[in-house]
Amino acid sequence: MATHPSRRTFVLRTATLSAVLSSGALLSGCLGSGDAPAPEFLFGVASGDPLADRVILWTHARFAGSDEPVSLGFEVATDATFGTVVASGTVVASAASGHTAKVDATGLQADTRYFYRFTHGQARSPVGQTRTLPLNPSQVQMAVVSCSNFPAGFFHVYAEIARSPAQYLIHLGDYIYEYGVDGYASEGAAGMGRVSVPAHELLTLDDYRQRHAQYKSDPDSKVLHATMPLIAVWDDHEVANDAYLHGAQNHSPATEGAWETRRAVALQAYHEWMPIRTGSDRLRIYRSFQFGNLLSLHMLDTRLVGRERQVDIGDLAGLNGATARTAALTQYTNPSRQLLGTAQLQWLQGQLAASSATWQVLGSQVLMARMEIPATILSALNPANVTPAAQAAGQQAINDYLTARATPAAQRTPAQVALLDPATNPRLGYNLDAWDGYIAARETVLGTAAQLGRRLVSLAGDTHNAWHSNLTLMGLANPAQRGLKVGEEFATPSVSSPGLEEYLRTIPPAQVKGIFENVVEDLRWMDASNRGYLLMTFTPAQTRAEWFFVSTVSSRSYTTRLAHSATLAA
Repeated sequence: MATHPSRRTFVLRTATLSAVLSSGALLSGCLGSGDAPAPEFLFGVASGDPLADRVILWTHARFAGSDEPVSLGFEVATDATFGTVVASGTVVASAASGHTAKVDATGLQADTRYFYRFTHGQARSPVGQTRTLPLNPSQVQMAVVSCSNFPAGFFHVYAEIARSPAQYLIHLGDYIYEYGVDGYASEGAAGMGRVSVPAHELLTLDDYRQRHAQYKSDPDSKVLHATMPLIAVWDDHEVANDAYLHGAQNHSPATEGAWETRRAVALQAYHEWMPIRTGSDRLRIYRSFQFGNLLSLHMLDTRLVGRERQVDIGDLAGLNGATARTAALTQYTNPSRQLLGTAQLQWLQGQLAASSATWQVLGSQVLMARMEIPATILSALNPANVTPAAQAAGQQAINDYLTARATPAAQRTPAQVALLDPATNPRLGYNLDAWDGYIAARETVLGTAAQLGRRLVSLAGDTHNAWHSNLTLMGLANPAQRGLKVGEEFATPSVSSPGLEEYLRTIPPAQVKGIFENVVEDLRWMDASNRGYLLMTFTPAQTRAEWFFVSTVSSRSYTTRLAHSATLAA
């Protein structure tokens, strides 16, 4: 366990060690020539989407109080003093791109660490470090994060990753949040000096640009982005909560306009502010990264490009009447129900078939594992009713089920037999915004991996909590395959967004942990109350997952610890 008394101390120490301060790099607009204005580099630098021979470089540059374009040079070197420049060129930061600039630096060597910076005359941006992908690695280490909510707390997790052994940063979405100052997880924002900008919910291009700028202004974010390359996908909050192909829970067309318009400006801002390789279609973000024959990383879009509207858990659990439950069950079990969409699914199947890598890794925004809970428990745990009587009924339903399962089969009462019979008490996914709401789509992906004999690893975020689960088939097409293990899922907790400890305040986290681990069959381990990140280490022999937690995100002083680890053998 290590103690970190001050974010500022850490920033200064890291900056010194990593040569970010080289040539006065953090002094925005420094080293100007005569009366010529020098641009400000207020949001640092970032790199992303590394390949074996190239990487995206990003910055934001603007003349103070001006919308004039800024012509920039960029340099890539093998040393922090830029004595050996191996790639260079020009790029423009203009108002049309929100004063951001990014360029694909090509002609690089595989598995090599590089230093990069942007220039304007004698002015220099901060110096960043990046790395290309390896061709024949014996080990790859990735830090995995999700759900970085600025008003919810400090980004201590980013600070810890910056000095971890991770070579690459995987962000699985909710990089920003769209709410206004009185929105989700903002109760302590004023006291921490982290009130959302703009103050209102995001709707316009300028709104989304301002919010991205605020997140990029965080000192821990700037240091992390200057330390390693980012591979990212969006989730819902980059646009609006619980988004799907044609809308979102947090979008009202009557008052907020067409969904397609809001989505378009949100994605424009995302592509402007993220070091991501942008193609002709901004909506297509799914793509693969090859780490030689060791692993293939397939970054998915489980949110915007193909997802059908979510099933309502209240309907499925029978809380809203028999008619609603029948309709929800029909939707839930529809074999053509889409999460990825046809085009992305076919692409993924092709990638899995073509790759010869030891590990096939899915970067999935939402949990893929079967997190199923008996219907009797779901029906009793009505989230709309938190009265003491309702909570007691929910606890009783849990106890009844666990007691039935612990009772020897020959001694079970008829009621206990019925509780354990999936025909009378079916197990249903409780989080229908995850793959559990799209069971046929999940079965298709897992079935493809099983048929091809692929070693599958799913990385997931979204829930704000840490999970380790088996990936098993439901046996929808072949009942004999029910329970067949295809791989394992490792899910990261959030950077700062609150988790189950906030939603289930009346139940101690240790009890929540016990309930999930005893009721959910495929779950191997979970944590119900901590923020942190996941460090993944891949070798030809095994995959190792390590969950690191920070003690708090609401104070500048915090500690960090390794909370849990797990190994999957090849």
